[in-house]
Amino acid sequence: MTEAALLISDRDGIRTLTLNRPARKNAIDRALWLTLRDTLTQTGTDPSIRALVITGAGGAFCSGSDLAAGDDTHPMYKVRLMNEVALLVHELPIPTVAKVTGVAVGAGWNLALGCDLVVATPESTFSQIFAKRGLSLDLGGSWLLPKLVGLQQAKRLALLAETIDAAEAHALNLVTWVVPGDGIDAFVDDLTDRLAAGPPIALAQTKALLNEGGDRTLRDALASEQRAQAMNFGTADAGEAYAAFAAKRSATFTGRWAVPRPSAEK
Repeated sequence: MTEAALLISDRDGIRTLTLNRPARKNAIDRALWLTLRDTLTQTGTDPSIRALVITGAGGAFCSGSDLAAGDDTHPMYKVRLMNEVALLVHELPIPTVAKVTGVAVGAGWNLALGCDLVVATPESTFSQIFAKRGLSLDLGGSWLLPKLVGLQQAKRLALLAETIDAAEAHALNLVTWVVPGDGIDAFVDDLTDRLAAGPPIALAQTKALLNEGGDRTLRDALASEQRAQAMNFGTADAGEAYAAFAAKRSATFTGRWAVPRPSAEK
C-alpha cells in the first residue's frame, strides 16, 4: 500500500502533521494541499488539540509546491487552495510550531513562517526561490517577510532568491531556535508540552491579538484586548491560576467556561 502523503499523530493534546513525500523533499501537490486544508480545518475545531507541530519526513521540511506534478487545474484555483491553507495555519486558535530539518523552500518556507514558532537545525537551509522559477511570492510570503525582517531584507530575500542557512535565518528573526539535529525532537516535545499545558482560551486570544496588532491602531488594539480579557475572566482558568499561585502549585488549565448559567424562570 502507498503510504499517506500526510502523517497525523496525536500525543497528550499535541498533534503532529508530517509532510510525507520524501522522494520530492515533501513538495506539496494538489492532493496534499487538499489533505492539509481538510486536516487543519478539523484540527481547529477539535478542543482536545492544544498545540500543533508541522514537520517533514526524510530529512527535509518542504521544497515548496510541486510544480512538476501533473495537474491541469487553473492556476487561480491552485492558489486559492494554497491561500486557504495559509489562512488556516495563521488563524488556528492553538499555538503552532514548525519543526524544520533540511530544506524549507518557497511555499515550504512560508508554510513554516506561518507557524507561531520555528525550530530548525544548524543544517537547515531556506530560500524564497520564487524568482528563480519565474514566479512571485505566495503562501503569505509577501505579508510575512516584511513583518518579520523589515521591507529591505524582505526585498533582498525575495528578489535575489538566495539560500540562507539556519544561523542567518535566526539572526533575521525567521527562526526562533536553532538546536542540534539529534536534539530537535526532544526540544519540540518539551516546547509543545509547555504550550499544551497553557490556558487554551487565553492563548487563543493572545495569538489573535498579536496577529491583528500590527495592522491596527493602539486604540483598536486596546479595544480588542478588553474584549479578549473579558472572555478570559469567564473561564475557570483565571480562577485556577490564582488558586495555584496561592497554593504554590502548578496550575491545571482546561479552558472550561465558568460563568454560571441563568436559572430558568418559574
